[in-house]
Amino acid sequence: MSLETAHAPQHGRASLAGLVRQADRLLASIPQSLPLLALRFALAVPFFLSGLTKWDSFLHLSTGARFLFEEEFRLHILGGEYAYPFPLVMAAAAGIGEIALPVLLVLGLGTRFAALGLLAMTAIIQLTIPEGWANFHLPWAAMALALMVFGGGSLSLDQFFHASRRPSLPTMPTK
Repeated sequence: MSLETAHAPQHGRASLAGLVRQADRLLASIPQSLPLLALRFALAVPFFLSGLTKWDSFLHLSTGARFLFEEEFRLHILGGEYAYPFPLVMAAAAGIGEIALPVLLVLGLGTRFAALGLLAMTAIIQLTIPEGWANFHLPWAAMALALMVFGGGSLSLDQFFHASRRPSLPTMPTK
């Protein structure tokens, strides 16, 4: 065995490790604002699309939404099934929330509060459709929690308004 072949695997491992480190640095250099923007859209889209189905026109609930909240939807709590209290009020609240909160989220305006509202809605949806936890409710909750913790990022109106409210640095008086 020559000296070259004895060191070839070591060199291969070293270059692979170098490539992994380089790829890791490249991935770490992605601005935080991009995944936060993606999270805002990913959470907003399913709620907004659902909200559109709840309205026939401005503040006029669709027949389907009325039927679902009055006849179909049940809260599953501690092994029992219970009708929604005030089903038309709940349908209207859900419809308004599913339109307004995603719009706020996409704009990045009140991001943490919009995400909190969608997390609360996700909890109610989980109580209504308990079998949806793995495919829908868990990812929605995770996205909402991440946005509550990290906010909307630098590509948000929150950041714009926060930056515009910052006082300028005081200047030293001259003598």
